[in-house]
Amino acid sequence: MEPRATAPSEPASLEGAGGDGAGDGAHVETVGAFDIRTMIGALIGLFGAILTVLGLVAFTAAEAAKTGGVNANLWSGLVMLAVAAAFLLWARLEPIRIVVRDNEPGAEEPHDIQAL
Repeated sequence: MEPRATAPSEPASLEGAGGDGAGDGAHVETVGAFDIRTMIGALIGLFGAILTVLGLVAFTAAEAAKTGGVNANLWSGLVMLAVAAAFLLWARLEPIRIVVRDNEPGAEEPHDIQAL
């Protein structure tokens, strides 16, 4: 099995991407909180925390009879918390990077769409 290729932390050349490179205002940013892995990790973590609390507080004999003595809420909540931690760790260790450039001259000037 070959090692997985990873994206470089910086693009190979910001200068060749869309301009002469001198003063084009390009820089690299991460998407941070808008990364889908962060959203998924937060939601799974929220549901995992709720199930863990329910498993610790509200495990009755009737529920034990339904599940064969296994505290399903507690175990599923703990697994969900572990999955959420994995998603958040993944988003933290390998963030999505985007190249941000300043607008070109005239980009914010109004255009007559009907003329097109």
